[in-house]
Amino acid sequence: MAYRAEYIWIDGTEPVPLIRSKTKILDDGATPGIWGFDGSSTNQAPGSNSDCVLSPVFTCPDPIRGGNDVLVLNEVLLPETMEPHPTNTRAACAAVAEKYASFEPWFGMEQEYTFFKEGRPLGWPNEGYYYPAPQGPYYCGVGAVEIAGRDIVEAHTTACLEAGLAISGTNAEVMLGQWEYQIGPAGTIEVGDHMWMARYLLYRIAEDFGVNASISAKPIKGDWNGAGCHTNFSTKQMREGYDAIIAACEAIGAEGKVEEHLAGYGHGYEDRLTGLHETAHFSEFRYGVSDRGASIRIPWQVAQDQKGYIEDRRPNANCDPYVVARLITETVCSAAS
Repeated sequence: MAYRAEYIWIDGTEPVPLIRSKTKILDDGATPGIWGFDGSSTNQAPGSNSDCVLSPVFTCPDPIRGGNDVLVLNEVLLPETMEPHPTNTRAACAAVAEKYASFEPWFGMEQEYTFFKEGRPLGWPNEGYYYPAPQGPYYCGVGAVEIAGRDIVEAHTTACLEAGLAISGTNAEVMLGQWEYQIGPAGTIEVGDHMWMARYLLYRIAEDFGVNASISAKPIKGDWNGAGCHTNFSTKQMREGYDAIIAACEAIGAEGKVEEHLAGYGHGYEDRLTGLHETAHFSEFRYGVSDRGASIRIPWQVAQDQKGYIEDRRPNANCDPYVVARLITETVCSAAS
């Protein structure tokens, strides 16, 4: 009996890449192999030489279709050489993951996002320029006034679990219509694979509800929280001692590294990292214990236990998790080598 493989890849749209997908019907027992697509329609090739290659790198059960159907995450390759396409950020991340495998890096990424319907955040008044009550009751809120979109969140969480993704939690966020899910703990390359697959499932499931899930870094201008992808990180050494925690913070804050990381942390960080709304200003770098206004937060339990992990609060919701994981792994591990 035939089954369906949903081929998923990241395109070349700038400044924020889009997820693309198409379906291949395979005979029972056949393994998803390489496939092609029109790169001129995804900002990845000119029309005169439009073929690009999809190369499967991660497969999981398809929780939407069920049965024997699968989801297939792909790297994009150049057909002439079968080398990584310039938009393929996973390849560089995989090389860094292999180089520093002895450090046993772990990540936990907190993906914030905002539901939109008919041009406004879900749950916001539809009439004119009315706004909901100010921020305060929505974070981890309960109740029809405080929450909008829980049915979509529950469906997405169930789908991630059924797909075998490393989802480790969900919660409502500070702005009405804004939510978060967490992926991890997972390794440098694994966290990116699972993050992208979870994003695909989020978009696909929200589609069934007639809702758009946005990962814009500042979905609503004004006195409303932006959307981030706070990134928790540790190495084996950090999980064993506090000196390695401080060394990691210092490495990330070293001259040149602050700018390099910000450039890879997603589009629109200037609008989000304003020094307000639980962020440090993008022009400064500091770390501190239990400080959600710092660039990097050291959880209070880590300071108490003298070991654990750090949280880089600067990545945007629209960041490429492969880029973020590569930057943090390389910066921290190379400094400790």
